[in-house]
Amino acid sequence: MRLTLRSLYRKSPKWVRTAIISIRRNVSAKYFTHFSQLLRFLRNLAEFRRFGGRVTNFYPILDDFKDGAGTASGHYFHQDLFVASLIAANNPRRHIDVGSRIDGFVAHVASFRKIEILDVRSLGEIGHPQITFIQRDLMVAEPGSGEITDSLSCLHTIEHFGLGRYGDRIDPHGHLKGFQNLVDMLEPGGLLYISFPIGNRDSVYFNAHRVFHPTSILKWPLRDGPLELKQFSFVDDSGDFHRNVPLDASLPELLYGCGIYTFCKS
Repeated sequence: MRLTLRSLYRKSPKWVRTAIISIRRNVSAKYFTHFSQLLRFLRNLAEFRRFGGRVTNFYPILDDFKDGAGTASGHYFHQDLFVASLIAANNPRRHIDVGSRIDGFVAHVASFRKIEILDVRSLGEIGHPQITFIQRDLMVAEPGSGEITDSLSCLHTIEHFGLGRYGDRIDPHGHLKGFQNLVDMLEPGGLLYISFPIGNRDSVYFNAHRVFHPTSILKWPLRDGPLELKQFSFVDDSGDFHRNVPLDASLPELLYGCGIYTFCKS
């Protein structure tokens, strides 16, 4: 006789039927096409009860057993740790961040120093003494914000400026305006850590993000002339990190890498 969910349900004790009802209520229907995952859950449940475990509620998670311990690669993993380590080594007087990931990079930096964050989006109560927040649109020059810090970061953010994805106003040149305003915030001798997606050519994937050629940022117009590139690193398409490499024709072909730049303002 073929074993089906219906026959299993009818012949099962009450605690099994309760578990199946819970799964139907809480788990996407796609899991019912993977009968083995459901059987694994029920076997584990039966074993837990046989060892004396008492189940008070059901919260079925059917596929985490296939996952690894985590992800130690990719854009955010490498850029957040790397740039945080650079800031720790440089120990600036003041560090301001624009739009970077709060539960990644900002949290790393806040573990060892104060950090101020600016973002076009609102943010609720932070509740951490090392972090302060100001809501600001970096595409708009703000009076009194010139040369205010010796250390500034903007990680995986500027590629979104002007595309409207995060409630910002539409501006095809938003990334250029934002870059100029970032540079204006830096004191002479200050360091800018900036990252964004890099690929074989400049592209706009509206309204998700832009992808830039690795050398395009060197040509972005600035009122007071170009910045000095101190260091370039990147994450390749496979998620692997390449630290402090030449920014030249020797770079591999990329579709969606992550360029990580350290600039100094003269």
